[in-house]
Amino acid sequence: MFLDDLTVGYEFETGSRTLDRDAIIGFARNWDPQPFHLDDEAARASPYGGLIASGFHTMLTAFVLTLEADIWNEASMGSPGMDELRWRAPVRPGDTLRARGKVQSVTPSGSRPDRGRAVIGYEVLNQDDTVVMSYLITHILRRR
Repeated sequence: MFLDDLTVGYEFETGSRTLDRDAIIGFARNWDPQPFHLDDEAARASPYGGLIASGFHTMLTAFVLTLEADIWNEASMGSPGMDELRWRAPVRPGDTLRARGKVQSVTPSGSRPDRGRAVIGYEVLNQDDTVVMSYLITHILRRR
């Protein structure tokens, strides 16, 4: 979809992906080596009471799921950033995640008629429909 195809309130949902223990630990080893992401015993002694995925693992999983949904890929020109990122609930081994997006605003550029900005609010949900993460992204998208 291009900027012109999006309307405020348009919603979409991605496919899903399950994060297993090995994936959680593997990601953490490389990118977020905190004990509650790496070690079962340390994680049990943490405030989380068990092993959890890195929030960054959750965020990148949601991003890949969004790309795989191919909603705005053809029009994407990147993003100036994210806002209101919140990790709302821990993601544990065996959790299956999916993302839901809702268009918050669509603004054609005043100086570049070939593009504009769409702000999309995302929620990442687990298999129990618990929101585990939420955020807003401003997408720069081509116009038709």
